[in-house]
Amino acid sequence: MASLTASSLKLSSSLLPSSLNNKASGSKFVAINSGRAGFPVLRTSRFCIQCAAKPETVNKVCEIVKSQLALGPDTLVTPESKFSALGADSLDTVEIVMGLEEEFGITVEEDSSHNITTVQEAADLIDKLVEKKGVA
Repeated sequence: MASLTASSLKLSSSLLPSSLNNKASGSKFVAINSGRAGFPVLRTSRFCIQCAAKPETVNKVCEIVKSQLALGPDTLVTPESKFSALGADSLDTVEIVMGLEEEFGITVEEDSSHNITTVQEAADLIDKLVEKKGVA
């Protein structure tokens, strides 16, 4: 049976599914160190759980993105779709954010709007802002 050491095991982010390889999610992968009795131990400086946005929010964001970018009905827009890959420039992204603010009755801070690059990021932020608005 093969034995693994911390120096012989490396995680490559290019081998991970795109849903796990998301720089904006705040997730951080760390090396696996060998613990007592040869059992691997995952050590991390912080633990973060993020819930995905509601499916209806994601669908609505997809519709707004398609509308703002004048994309045809045959264009596939998924949660992983990047605005830039759909042909959006910085002005288009601002218009998308404005459309989302109007549709959901929220206000997106300028700092937050610069971090939105995908449909999923937009939907997650919207759900967070709508929940915060409902609590206030």
